[in-house]
Amino acid sequence: MGKMVIALFRPKPDKAADLMACMRDHLPVLRGQGLATSRPSVVLSAADGTLLEIFEWESQAAIDSAHGNPAVLALWQRYEACCDYITLGDLTGATTMFPEFALVEMAGT
Repeated sequence: MGKMVIALFRPKPDKAADLMACMRDHLPVLRGQGLATSRPSVVLSAADGTLLEIFEWESQAAIDSAHGNPAVLALWQRYEACCDYITLGDLTGATTMFPEFALVEMAGT
């Protein structure tokens, strides 16, 4: 059984396009390394531009091994240059009863 997660990425100023490029590469890199399942992801955009990605890791072991995988680490360096990782608790509007988000169409995810 895989591990469903929600990853949140808040773009740095003037880096939204770079963040989208990372988002397009994210699952192909993880899947190419055997770390993420083939389940389609869902990418949502919050009012402040934060992107939320709901996707499935293969397992806890896959999550753990990602932290030493050169291809994943290279991608994470790209993410760090263009966004900040945040938690659901940091997300503007997350405390409302039914927060609303825009669906982001991501080809091939």
